[in-house]
Amino acid sequence: MSLNTKLPSFNQLKYFVTVAKHLSYRRAAQVLGISQPTLTSQINALENSMGVVLFERSRSGTLLSAQGRSLLESAEDVLHACMRLEEAARDLADGPQTTYRLGIPPTLGPYLLPHILPVLHKRYAKLKFYVREDAPKHLEQGLINGEYDLILSPSSTISSHLVVEPLFIEPLKFVVASDHRLAGQAFVQPSDIRGEKVLTLQDTHHFHHQVQEICALLDADLQRDYEGTSLDTLRQMVVMGMGVAFLPGLYIHSELHKPEALHVCELAEMPIKRQHALAWRNTSPSRVFFRELTSEIKLLVKERLGDVVNVQ
Repeated sequence: MSLNTKLPSFNQLKYFVTVAKHLSYRRAAQVLGISQPTLTSQINALENSMGVVLFERSRSGTLLSAQGRSLLESAEDVLHACMRLEEAARDLADGPQTTYRLGIPPTLGPYLLPHILPVLHKRYAKLKFYVREDAPKHLEQGLINGEYDLILSPSSTISSHLVVEPLFIEPLKFVVASDHRLAGQAFVQPSDIRGEKVLTLQDTHHFHHQVQEICALLDADLQRDYEGTSLDTLRQMVVMGMGVAFLPGLYIHSELHKPEALHVCELAEMPIKRQHALAWRNTSPSRVFFRELTSEIKLLVKERLGDVVNVQ
């Protein structure tokens, strides 16, 4: 393959890194939001410009070539450097009041953001957030890759490349149908959960794995055949008597408008909770503002939701 002196474009490097991550042209095209033929064409152009073959292609799948493995780290370094340059230029042009890409889990965003974003918009007239929901592990990887400027996520598996600022601790409530044998009690003994059919979300959610750990601890029966696609569907399955569940405190505070359909309680002497944190890259030029933003969010949550969550 002859060497072309044309330098690879930013998009071509991004396409290369994305295909290397997923080892699938189809999945990479979906993530990038482009057609598969376009992706294939750009990877071919990148290979021609650099004079190397980046991927081995066969009917069994896509693999990085030896040359691709050697170049991947350098390509990632170039991408991160370009993103830092973009962030620095944006910060110099607009100051802290600009548009930031915010990632947040779907089990938190709708029940928290309405309480904080309108006030932040009033305090910072030009501040805007482009909000996207995704599972925490995808949010963290997306933050590292530059898809997000900051994320709001459980802080248990955050990378060492990120700055993590704890925000608040949210309780998980135990809910049963109003005609369930445990209904009517403010506190349920953990031993009463043994053998109960516990419903949860699909395993793409971090919330699923937390409930799975609780079930293992209490010897409860996690219902893998009847997983909810959202907290709303999970609630409806409990109402229909298909099982019991744990639901986030903010969701109950925001969405449980008919408490007579469900009974909400807690486990005696065994509070179940999850922690939320704001995270950003430790190289972000906006990191000073993000610390200021963390303080503002904490104050707002304490003021508006202090009876629901514990601000740290």
